[in-house]
Amino acid sequence: MALEDAKTQVDQAFTREDLKGLSFENTFGGATSFLRRRYTKDLTHADIAVTGIPFDQAVTNRPGTRLGPRAVREASALQSPDAPYGWDICPASELAIVDYGDLAFDYANVAAFPDTLTDHIRGILATDTATVAIGGDHYVSFPILKAYAEKYGPISLLHFDAHSDTWQDDDFSRVDHGTMFYKAVKSGVIDPATSVQVGIRTTNEDNLGVPTIDAPTVHAIGPVETARRIREVLGDRPVYLTFDIDCLDPAYAPGTGTPVWGGLTSAQAEAILKELRGINILGGDVVEVSPPFDTTGATAIAGAHVAMSILCLLGWRITGR
Repeated sequence: MALEDAKTQVDQAFTREDLKGLSFENTFGGATSFLRRRYTKDLTHADIAVTGIPFDQAVTNRPGTRLGPRAVREASALQSPDAPYGWDICPASELAIVDYGDLAFDYANVAAFPDTLTDHIRGILATDTATVAIGGDHYVSFPILKAYAEKYGPISLLHFDAHSDTWQDDDFSRVDHGTMFYKAVKSGVIDPATSVQVGIRTTNEDNLGVPTIDAPTVHAIGPVETARRIREVLGDRPVYLTFDIDCLDPAYAPGTGTPVWGGLTSAQAEAILKELRGINILGGDVVEVSPPFDTTGATAIAGAHVAMSILCLLGWRITGR
């Protein structure tokens, strides 16, 4: 059946009739939505909306992450014909997932961006649809978290990154991808005591009490124990998962703005995420994929796999496994 479908399917991003089901059109052709899901603003029957946030005006080093959503969508076509290996759930077949398109915003009015993004996510959440966002630089997580906190109360943050992003900055009008979680803690959006950061390998003397499993510790204890410690912190609290692709070592994800050596391998990240099945995840994002520095496409591929893993984790919660 898959072979016959491959002969006739094309542009499933526009022609797909059912929100569920694998897509067998040629991975190298056709219009690229995320995972060949339908582009639509109709969330009537949707479980999850994937949305791109092509914003990179908050970076401190190399720009280019505004092009991340497009690259991750293209890379996701490699996964569209198959169920994800080892997950015991197939989001494309079991969940109603749509590609909600990208956030529309005035790129020259940076001050207006945060509220524009919060409104965008707020509108999706109002339909009881979860979001998986594709960035964009990491600042985008803060406006998204505001919308989640409005709906669910203070959120526990599961944060994969090379950087803590909790450097002190009491000027809340500044748009900066290194201080937004400081602001999220100070504004009561996330609960630091029940949040956890994984893969950190840069110095920040005050992490606001957020439990941290740094990269050397992950290497020492392994993925299974890392996941156990994460679960111990999170408990059954509502969780938002944010994955900065620079959590991975530059050998695995070179296409990012602020690469730091000594990071997680892609295999470690995959294993940790799989071991987190059953956490009370409400939404998530993958950020900081910068295609201009991603000469082989490996970073976008990693980003697409992270996004798929977030879909799997959401699927475990939504289906009640």
